[in-house]
Amino acid sequence: MVLRLQKEAEVKPYERMNLKELEEAEDDFDEADREAIEKYRQQRLQEWKCLQRRQKYGELREICGEQYVKEVTNAPEDVWVIIHLYRSSIPMCLLINKHLSLLARKFPEVKFLKAAVNSCIQNYHDSCLPTLLVYKTGEIKSRFIGVTQCGGIHLKVEELEWKLAEVGAIETDLEENPKKGIVNMMTLPVQNIPACEATNTKSSDVMKPHII
Repeated sequence: MVLRLQKEAEVKPYERMNLKELEEAEDDFDEADREAIEKYRQQRLQEWKCLQRRQKYGELREICGEQYVKEVTNAPEDVWVIIHLYRSSIPMCLLINKHLSLLARKFPEVKFLKAAVNSCIQNYHDSCLPTLLVYKTGEIKSRFIGVTQCGGIHLKVEELEWKLAEVGAIETDLEENPKKGIVNMMTLPVQNIPACEATNTKSSDVMKPHII
């Protein structure tokens, strides 16, 4: 039976009701309506849970080395984590932080973090900065090391968004690469990305930050 609640001023069509209103009006429906309403209620509940989950983060948060394992390695398995190891004296790092702040608001389901490199890795060379690490299920799925791999000093937020989308960390609405013709280092397997040239830093340092 199709609800004809338009003729009953005291009851609203269930499609327009929230979960609380559905419960209050349940006695006014017949069995067929109750089945349809229960299905609709479950659908609304799932949509609400999905929305809550997608809005879980929404900002670029600062962490220190002591929080690295908890916030990054042990993050929920279904959550992408993007962390920027930076030094505030390097202009490119400041640019990356600015872009990540914008992307964090646009993609609140992704965990965006930043950490002063000195709190995570000892003797990390400036030539390796900025460093962007992309995690999922506790493992590094991709990384940017140094200014060139991060996109250069004129990097635009749309270009960074595209790079992160290519490795699956975010779902972009961009239709094409805003920086055509440039090789995206993040599309290369992690093991094939050349280590940054630094005398005091090994590539494994980036994989396993030292907690100070």
